[in-house]
Amino acid sequence: MRPALDHVCAIGPVMRNRQRVVPRARGVVLEPGIGTGLNLPLYDAGAVRHVIGIDPAAPFLDLARQRAEQARVSVELVQGSAEALPLQDNSVDTVLLTYTGCSIPDLDAALAEFRRVLKPDGQLLFCEHGRAAQPRVACFQDLVNPLWRPLAGGCNLNRDFPAHLNQAGFEVADMDTFYLLPRPKSVTWHFLGVARPR
Repeated sequence: MRPALDHVCAIGPVMRNRQRVVPRARGVVLEPGIGTGLNLPLYDAGAVRHVIGIDPAAPFLDLARQRAEQARVSVELVQGSAEALPLQDNSVDTVLLTYTGCSIPDLDAALAEFRRVLKPDGQLLFCEHGRAAQPRVACFQDLVNPLWRPLAGGCNLNRDFPAHLNQAGFEVADMDTFYLLPRPKSVTWHFLGVARPR
């Protein structure tokens, strides 16, 4: 049986965002928080050589393995943490983050790891939700986040993802920001784009 999170992460607007970002991956791809493998059918087989998917949740990886069998790209799945990657320095061309940055326990440590394993000419592709640009919405996010996080599997509503990227040594080269849905605004402010190592 598919976990509830798999259904939520596959709703139409979310999948359309995945379709915007995943096909831009190239070369050797690291996908931290690969979860159940929802992105696997979206990779461009002509551009991607190999996908390394890492996730701490064994039940999610079991479902990802089923999807990997149908994928058009080579896939390696590893149970592990984004904050301690079992990869060599400068070994991947693309890091792909889709709806992952909100729930990594130590996002700054994970971004430092992504910066370490990414080649100097590599790219970090992202589609994340987080801290809204409207002050009133952001204030509400701060207020409810302590209650939301334990109920939503560690998801944080109020992470300023671009600021974390900047602190970790990335430069945002291109980014769209938008509300995915008219409401609730507290969970639908999005960042979608590409960052590169400085």
